[in-house]
Amino acid sequence: MTELPARRLLLVHAHPDDESINNGATMARYAAEGARVTLVTCTLGERGEVIPPHLRHLTGAALGEYRLRELTDAMAELGVADFRLLGGVGRYGDSGMMGLADNDDPACFWQADVDEAAAALVEVVLEVRPHVVVAYDDNGGYGHPDHIQAHRVALRAVEFAAGAGWAVPKVYYNRVPRTVAEGAFSRLREELPSLPFTKCAAVTDVPGVVDDERITTEIDGGAYASAKAAAMRAHATQIEVAPGERSFALSNELAQPLFTTEYYELVRGERSEGGRETDLFAGVEEVA
Repeated sequence: MTELPARRLLLVHAHPDDESINNGATMARYAAEGARVTLVTCTLGERGEVIPPHLRHLTGAALGEYRLRELTDAMAELGVADFRLLGGVGRYGDSGMMGLADNDDPACFWQADVDEAAAALVEVVLEVRPHVVVAYDDNGGYGHPDHIQAHRVALRAVEFAAGAGWAVPKVYYNRVPRTVAEGAFSRLREELPSLPFTKCAAVTDVPGVVDDERITTEIDGGAYASAKAAAMRAHATQIEVAPGERSFALSNELAQPLFTTEYYELVRGERSEGGRETDLFAGVEEVA
């Protein structure tokens, strides 16, 4: 058997671009430090809204193919070599926003059998044997059906893997502390006249915002801020990064802060002693 790196991180995301927005600095940091970073993306985001006018002809499968190329470029910026599509390219389709007829498409991820999809993810878990899994909470961070389903599949896969020989030591949810989000938006509103955006999003538009006391872990990704911004720019159909790399907007053209310190809530596993953790692998470095 090929020897595995001493630290192994697995992230489960719904669409290309989610990983760079939520975890880009974390991924770049751990990849640079020699950890094995594995990304599993559940859909190609075929129903995403395209920002650049010259690319708006892309829809459906053509958009999915294009977004896979964007994902490939983003991973190169982050230094991540191991990225995969759940069940293979095109296995699960984008479900669209909650409440749309797209949710009823039998080929979409929202309609997938959770145990079947989790079985595909278990194969990755048993191969990689991650010490840490990063996923969404049970609302998917903001209620998107693919994010909710990704949460269900990730946690089910962790359960299945434990019965098959690999108990993942730590599972985290993506989070943003409320005071950090509020402070960032306050600064962003002051900077708005110098940005290419005319309005700001609201704190409630940011996935995973919770009260500060729920945050268990913060990862300082300041040294990898440019890598995160470059990865986000690679997802050009979905993201516009403002000059200065401190903010960005999605297709709604509402400015959001670009966070380079990334936050997490430990939901399974042992928390290290003291205050907030500063390392996702705290306490598990010696696990085989």
